[in-house]
Formats: sequence, structure tokens, C-alpha cells
Amino acid sequence: MTAADYQPPRWLRNPHLQSMLSSSRMRMQRGLVLLAATGALTNELILDGGEGVRLQGWHSYIQGRQPIGMALLLHGWEGSAESSYMRMTAARLLEEGYDVVRLNFRDHGNTHHLNPGIFHSNRIDEVVQAAGDIARRWPELPLVAAGYSLGGNFVLRLALRAPSAGVPLRRVASVCPVLDPAITMESIENGPAMYDWYFRRKWAGSLRRKRDLFPELSDWDDRVLKLDIRALTAWLVEHHTDFGSLQAYFDGYSIAGDRLAGLQVPADILMAQDDPVIPFTTFNGWRLPAHAHLEIAPWGGHCGFLENWRGDGFSERWVAQRLGIEANTPA
Repeated sequence: MTAADYQPPRWLRNPHLQSMLSSSRMRMQRGLVLLAATGALTNELILDGGEGVRLQGWHSYIQGRQPIGMALLLHGWEGSAESSYMRMTAARLLEEGYDVVRLNFRDHGNTHHLNPGIFHSNRIDEVVQAAGDIARRWPELPLVAAGYSLGGNFVLRLALRAPSAGVPLRRVASVCPVLDPAITMESIENGPAMYDWYFRRKWAGSLRRKRDLFPELSDWDDRVLKLDIRALTAWLVEHHTDFGSLQAYFDGYSIAGDRLAGLQVPADILMAQDDPVIPFTTFNGWRLPAHAHLEIAPWGGHCGFLENWRGDGFSERWVAQRLGIEANTPA
């Protein structure tokens, strides 16, 4: 499979339609059906994120079968382990012979109660630690990982840090990763209002939930939560991180330019040329090592890549195929 194999019907070639349908109820239902059809059992994990941090994961496995490896999946900003693409990718990987852990980032899904501090995009260390916890629990299973959007950014940073952290990560796949957060912010601000509304609504709801659970630690009131997405990000950076400025915060998790030059773990990356959230122009100056491979599809929107009216996704099949390569690669 390559990006050139993605040929959606003409009515599905609009990037905004792709992006909206990717998180629709129809697709959520499709994810539930596909995951249930595998017959897998799913158990909750509380993973060690280091320094007292706890992250939730959902481990799916097929009883009585010896898996070929363990696949860690990372969702996008304000998505969760239950997002349609997470369930659908899990189903595909289970079919390939993997066990799967779908991780919830801090304050995503129903996990706001697990840690007092709020989520932000530079909390990569706790994800690296959680991946290490998974590797220690299943040392006999080769570890691979995949992520979407912000999760695609996280999975590439995880791959960058894994060798020095002692995490035996074998391969990663990334779909529509955030490269330059500052440009992505501008794209959300200047694009169709539905994207700003979608992210701001979900983020404000998450922060209200956090405030209800930890009122003594939460200094944002409703006036702050009504700020636009840039102003709200800047306020939280100033009050709840050590970065000092919005640009320093963005630079902290950018993977643009040559920031992945030291990558040692094989990586496959899928991008849509018409992505309305992550402009394709941000990929022009991206410098990757030889064992990181970028594939570009003309269509797909932002983490859409839908193939039909049922909501089946090319990217989920692509991730499973790319990570499945590792099963046939000697250690």
C-alpha cells in the first residue's frame, strides 16, 4: 500500500467533508462494529508516566492467541482512545496479529481525575515513560506505535527519544502529524470557523471538567475560557507552563525543519495534500533521515482518508500494513 493507492470516490474528495465525516457519529459506530467483530477482550491499564503521573490505556487482545507484537496508539488533540480512528486502527492491527494499547493522553477521555496538572503538548516525557511501562509489562512482544494529528507529532517525538530512554520501540507510523504548531494555529484561526469552534468547544469543556475536579489548582474562570484559541493558549502557557511565551511553547513541540534528524527508529508518515488544518506547505522544508519515509496523498483532509459512505478508512489500513512490516523484520 502507498498513498497513491488512495482513490476516494469523487464525492469524497472535498477536504472539509473528509475532515468532518472522520469524527461523525456514523464513523464512531463503524469503529465500534469493527473492533467488536474482532472478538477481542479489552481491559483498562493505569500506566506509569513517571514522577507520580498516571495515564490510562485500554489493552485489547484476542484470548488464546500468541500475538506477534504490541502496538501503542496515540490520538489527536481533544480526541481519545475511543475516537473512531483509534478503534478502527486497533481492529486492523488485531487482525494483523497484534495486541493493542490505546493510550489516553492526560485529561483526554475520562481521565481528568488521574493527575492534578493540566495537559499540554510538551508533556512528551510522560508518554515516553508510559511506553516504557508497556514494554516492561510485555517484554517478549516487539513494540510498535502509531499516532494521528497531535498524536502523530507525539509518536515521532516518542521515536526520537525512545533509544536514549531505553524504550525498545521498533517502528512508528504517523498520520497528518502537526509539524509547526504556530502555522497550525494560524490555519485554524484563518480557516473555516467550524475548526476553531470544534477545538475551542471541546477544549473549554475539558478545562471546565478539570476545574470542577481540582478547584484549588484551577485559576481559570469562565471569562478566560471565552478567549479565542490563541489567547487561551497563551494564557495557559503563561500560567501553567515554564515556557514563558507562546512561541517558546510552540518551539518546544515543533518537529519541523531538521528536528527529527537524529531519528533512529524507522518511521512512515502519511500526509494529505489538501489537509485544511495542517497546511501542506509546512512539509516543504522538512528534512528527514533516510529511514523516515513521507507519503503524500492528493486527498484525505485532516485525518480523514475515508473510502466509502460507511466510513471505512484508508489510513487505518495503511497504519496496520506499515506497522505489520515489523513482524517480518529480524530484531
